[in-house]
Amino acid sequence: MALTDVGIRKAKAGPKAYKMSDSSGLFLLVEPTGGKLWRMKYRIDGREKKLAIGRYPEIGLAEARRRRDAAREQLAQGKDPSREKQREKVRAKLGAENTFASLAAEFCEKRKHDGSRAWAPATAKRCEYLLSVLNSSIGNLPIADIEPADILTAVRRIESKGKLESAKRTLQLAGSVFRYAVATARLKSDPTRDLRGALMNPTVTHYGAVLDPAEAGELLRAIDGYEGQPITKLAMQLAPHVFVRPGELRHAEWSEIDFDEALWTIPASKTKMRKDHLVPLSRQALAILEEGYRLTGPDGYVFPSVRTRRRPMSDNTINAGLRRLGYTTDEMTAHGFRAMASTLLNESGKWNPDAIERALAHGDSDKVRAAYHRGAHWKERVKMMKWWSDYLDQLREGAKVVQIKTAKG
Repeated sequence: MALTDVGIRKAKAGPKAYKMSDSSGLFLLVEPTGGKLWRMKYRIDGREKKLAIGRYPEIGLAEARRRRDAAREQLAQGKDPSREKQREKVRAKLGAENTFASLAAEFCEKRKHDGSRAWAPATAKRCEYLLSVLNSSIGNLPIADIEPADILTAVRRIESKGKLESAKRTLQLAGSVFRYAVATARLKSDPTRDLRGALMNPTVTHYGAVLDPAEAGELLRAIDGYEGQPITKLAMQLAPHVFVRPGELRHAEWSEIDFDEALWTIPASKTKMRKDHLVPLSRQALAILEEGYRLTGPDGYVFPSVRTRRRPMSDNTINAGLRRLGYTTDEMTAHGFRAMASTLLNESGKWNPDAIERALAHGDSDKVRAAYHRGAHWKERVKMMKWWSDYLDQLREGAKVVQIKTAKG
C-alpha cells in the first residue's frame, strides 16, 4: 500500500528500525531514535543498491516521490543514481571553489608563463587590474552560475564612467577567462559569446606624432634643451633613433646592450610580438647610451625610476617630458616617435618597406615569410638605422629635408 502523509506522521519508533514501503522501490526507514529517512531500493548491473534521498519531514512525501522518479529516469538511461549523486556533490564542491576570481587569477598566471604567447609584465599588470575590477560584482560567484546579465551589468558600470575602452577590454578578458574554464572542463560554455555589440564602441585614439621633417627638427632641438631630469632627457633623445615601443624603451636593461656589436637585444618577454627584437645601434644612439651608462650603469635599468633603481621609469615619464616642452597629446607622444620614423623612412623611398616593418617589430602572420625577412633585411636595417640617425642630425641642424620619392608617370 502506498504511503500517506498522515500515516508517515503517525509512525512511531520501535525497538528496531523498520521500513514503510511506498512504491517503485521507495521506502521510509523509521529508526529507533525516531528519525525517518527516505531510501530507494534499486538494481543495476545485477546488484541491489540503496539510494539515500533525505530526511523526513525536511523532504515530504511528494518531493521524495519526485526524486525517486528522477532516479528511475537515470536508471533507464543506464546511469547509477548513487554514483550520479556523488558526482553532483563533487561538481557542487568544485563550483564553490571555482569562482570567477580564482579562475581569473589562474588564467592570468598561465598567460604570464605561456611560452611564446606569454604576456609582457606591463600587459600582465594591466590585465590583472582590469579583471580585478569585476571582483566586487562577480568575483565570488561560482563560474558555472554566472549569467550573461551578470557580466553585462558589471562591465556597464565601467562604461558608465566614460571608460569605454576599458569596458570593452574587460569584457574581452572576461571572455578569455570563461573560455579557459571551458577548456579546463569547469564550464560548459562561454556566457560572454552573446554579448557582442552590447557595449558602446570607443573612439579610436591616434597617438600624437610629429610627421613633418621641419617640425621633427624643432622637436629634436627642443629635446636637446630639456632642463628636467637627465635620465628623462636621455630617454627622449634615444627614442627617435631606435623608435621601439615606449614600454620596451622604459624596460631596457644594460645587460641587453652590446656596445662592441652596436646591438640592443630586446628579449621576447618584453616585446609585443613575444619574439626577440634586435635593434642596430647607430653611433649617435651609442653616444647617448654611453652618457646614460655613466649615470645608471653598469647593471639594472637603463632608464630607472627617479625614486628607486629597482624599477623602470614610469609609463608617463616621457609624455610628461614632452608636455613640459610644450607639446600637447595631440601633437606628440612617446609612441609618436615610431609613427615619425615609419612615415619619414617610407617617404624617403630609400628603404624596402619590409625592412622598415621589421625595424618597427611589426609581426608577420606567415612564419616562413617572417623568417626570410629577418635574414634578408638585416644588413639593410643596419644601414637604414645609420642613415636615419644621420638624417635626424640634419633635421636638428635645420638642413634641407630628404627628397621624397615620387611616382613615375
